[in-house]
Amino acid sequence: MNKTSHIYYCANNLPKGWDTLVKHDIFLQVNYLKALEESSPDNIQLFYVGVFNDDLLVGVAIIQRVQLYLKDMFRKTQVSCLKDFFQNIVSKILKGNILVVGNLTHTGQHGAYFNKEDISQSAYLECVFDALEGIKKDIKEKKNKKIRAIMFKDYFLDDTIHYETSFFSSHKLHKVSVQPNMVMKVRPEWQVVDDYITSMNKKYRTRYKRAKKKLDIIECNELDIETIKNNTKKLHSLYLNVSNNAKFNTFLLPENHFYSLKFYLKDNFRVFGYYLNNKLIGFFTLIVNNKNLETYFLGYDTEHQYSNQLYLNMLYKMVKYSIDNRFLSIVYARTAMEIKSSVGAKPEAMAVYIKHTNSFINGILRQVFSLMNPKQDWKERHPFK
Repeated sequence: MNKTSHIYYCANNLPKGWDTLVKHDIFLQVNYLKALEESSPDNIQLFYVGVFNDDLLVGVAIIQRVQLYLKDMFRKTQVSCLKDFFQNIVSKILKGNILVVGNLTHTGQHGAYFNKEDISQSAYLECVFDALEGIKKDIKEKKNKKIRAIMFKDYFLDDTIHYETSFFSSHKLHKVSVQPNMVMKVRPEWQVVDDYITSMNKKYRTRYKRAKKKLDIIECNELDIETIKNNTKKLHSLYLNVSNNAKFNTFLLPENHFYSLKFYLKDNFRVFGYYLNNKLIGFFTLIVNNKNLETYFLGYDTEHQYSNQLYLNMLYKMVKYSIDNRFLSIVYARTAMEIKSSVGAKPEAMAVYIKHTNSFINGILRQVFSLMNPKQDWKERHPFK
């Protein structure tokens, strides 16, 4: 049987059977890809790869061309002169075009899938790598841009991809640890949110009650598509309040991002807004991924974030939503890990595979990447009895 890969440049042109193959993951499905395509950050271009066994679609991959700019990497946070020096080195090394097998806008492995009954993992990966080479050539010919680095993004440590040491070694890709994904398992005995609160120890029950009290007269309402459309600028402004305070980032979402996701994903994309005297002061978003609830981007008015504990209350609201709707887990992603652990999330280690096209830089890439992916000192909390 002949195993080949084909590159697609538009989600509307994806082959028959694509969604059937990836029904387990909404982030690989056509409607999500259409939404992302229409509202992608300015510096991200999408490619789609179909892997075939003769004429049968047996695997897919999402590949993003990311154009990294110095101003978008390390944000304006106070750092030491030494750290600022290293950040400048990292920025200059990574400045340019990289190819990511995966989705840079969301934590987790949402960029690659194959049917193990129809193709081996090693054959699938070779087909994906052939597609990467084709995309590199295409970008050079059409844009006259050279690809600086290649990354296979976000794999939990129990993923079978880690068995493919010969593949990564032959293509000179390094395995590098990254910050963990914070995941909370929803216990079956939590039938209502009061069961969740009861399972906490006294310290965290008190914390929960104090946070709820601090909301005061602030109301939380789910936003329908028209409300999202009418508040596009406000939602984006609140999002920027959070995004601009990140120590390291690789993109900014455009204004239409949340509306596009609601338009295409419908009930699988939920937006909850926080109102004080009818004024929108914060919001968070969720993506329903089968029986898993994926937390997405959020934003808030910094004036009310601390005094009303908006962020902590958002985390609790996500828990309540997951319990009420019988989800198996909440994927909280990899930021603000300590406060997420305080509501019950646990860190799950992840790794990426990365290669720089400059052989010298590739030799020291592990050290460079540790600077690009700043370590965060945090204490894991244990809220349950």
